[in-house]
Amino acid sequence: MCGRYSIYEPMDHYLKELAARQLVINGYELWPIERYNVAPTTRVEIIRPVEEGLSVDKVKWGWSPFWAKGKRPDPINARVETVMGGKFFKDLWPGGRVLAPANGWFEWVKDPNDPKKKQPYFITLKEQIPMFFAGLAEVHQDLEPNERDGFVIITAASDEGMVDIHDRKPLVLSPEHAREWIDPATSPGRARELALEHCRPAEDFHWYKVGKGVGNVRNQGPELIEPLSLPSDADD
Repeated sequence: MCGRYSIYEPMDHYLKELAARQLVINGYELWPIERYNVAPTTRVEIIRPVEEGLSVDKVKWGWSPFWAKGKRPDPINARVETVMGGKFFKDLWPGGRVLAPANGWFEWVKDPNDPKKKQPYFITLKEQIPMFFAGLAEVHQDLEPNERDGFVIITAASDEGMVDIHDRKPLVLSPEHAREWIDPATSPGRARELALEHCRPAEDFHWYKVGKGVGNVRNQGPELIEPLSLPSDADD
């Protein structure tokens, strides 16, 4: 998974799709988020469980444990194959499970005739409903953002036709499985099962070419997700 995604609807749009029974306890803006080009190190909305229910927080995309700070840029993704057993993310698994709501994400495909040229694609659900990336986060409830705060998106191996776009994809959960992911009552064993077995398959998505403006982090408008070609999917 490359490091850009979109979240542009009002937060209510994602919460209603999630159909969470828990009470969302913190305040969040009612107007559209309009982040068409979320980039690493920027703060963006995530959904996480708290004692009273759910909380929506703006958290930096990228995280490292305290002992790795400054040694390299904070990773933005964590591979599902290793995230649950490795040393790097052990402080986040399993208690730091969160969701990153989104409308889609971007990938860049190299031109076979000129590797220096890359064509961006936007990938979204055929149903045109919100998607939920499974993630892990460290969040402190301070008045100001804590320098240790951050989150990562879990990624899985691509399947079927999507592998032609990129060999990794975000771990996208259905609303039902997303609810389980952030439910504190979900056991570590069940969370592991969700991560390893319930990523939505390539057949649920379609993708299409978009303009190269997404490569500039300053660009944020809806034109970034306008298609240059008809959508493709694993059924083509």
